Amino acid sequence: MKVDGEHYRTIWIAADDPATVLAIDQHKLPHEFEIMRLCAVDDFVAAIKDMRVRGAGLIGAAAGYGMYIAALTAPQDRAQFMFVAAEKLLATRPTAVNLAWAVKRQLRATEKCVARDDAVRAALRTAEAIADEDAESCRRIGLHGKELIIKAAEKKRGGTVNILTHCNAGWLAFVDHGSALSPVYAAFDEGIKTHVWVDETRPRNQGAALTCWELGRHGVPHTLVADNAGGHLMQHGMVDLVLVGADRVARNGDAANKIGTYLKALAAKDNGVPFYVALPSSSFDLEMDSGLANVPIEERDASEVCFVSGKGSEGKVTTVQICPDGTQARNWGFDVTPARLIDGLICERGICAASEKEINNMLKDVV
Repeated sequence: MKVDGEHYRTIWIAADDPATVLAIDQHKLPHEFEIMRLCAVDDFVAAIKDMRVRGAGLIGAAAGYGMYIAALTAPQDRAQFMFVAAEKLLATRPTAVNLAWAVKRQLRATEKCVARDDAVRAALRTAEAIADEDAESCRRIGLHGKELIIKAAEKKRGGTVNILTHCNAGWLAFVDHGSALSPVYAAFDEGIKTHVWVDETRPRNQGAALTCWELGRHGVPHTLVADNAGGHLMQHGMVDLVLVGADRVARNGDAANKIGTYLKALAAKDNGVPFYVALPSSSFDLEMDSGLANVPIEERDASEVCFVSGKGSEGKVTTVQICPDGTQARNWGFDVTPARLIDGLICERGICAASEKEINNMLKDVV
């Protein structure tokens, strides 16, 4: 996507230094746009764990590049070094399946390489393939999902289609285009009147900080609302479609996404508002039979609930405490929306029902 007229991916190899990976530092957004340098495996571990890079697809791509850097910087005992690097990356964030998928893909790509240079070339090829495939999958998600928005526009006889989204599943969460926002961009670029209701997405406010930032850069009309406003909007006919992303979708169609997504699905079901989940094939976990029972839910530091960061009256970014001293807090990062509440899954291969039969049919030739 473009920032101030220049095209960016969220992560890429530095043109002047193949030993350096560059990425947009999402901690700095929306107030500053900065690029960070990742030169060692521990740099990737910290960036993923601290959510300087975040979002299912981007976490996978970052892990792929991290394993490439591991191959590039490995000492003589490359196999052990790569194994340790893989374990470090896998321990960063448990919910998004893309991370483990990318790490395992890199281990398969390099395990039979004897010479160091061969391993480095294989890891580089694989990292670039993971990133390219992610961007292309998201572009195609946009093409399929756009049809839902076009149908909604037809029902409204050309009126504005109001879409509600939760968290950030735009291009910042992937390598490019995004999942849930890709259909929005595709429809908007085609001249369909669209408007996005953006949940703030407490406690890290990815909606307020990231989704609003990228929608604004693209020129898409949008309005920020409190997380708890979604049900009210739906009750009063102000939402035509709910589009969210997913960090993992189990074989039965259960979808794990940012905490609060389940509540939006319940409100959508109660008000007859279509609820769709957008994700690339890499976010399906066909080895998991039930998302509700088995998805590992990340619990993050409670300080994220007790403190918020933002721009102060003097224009400087600051952090403030919003609760009494000593308040106990818990901070689950994700919840699982049962398949029965999902109207469809939007993938680069098309749209299917959230059921094991249809998921298996859509992904039957995926290796």
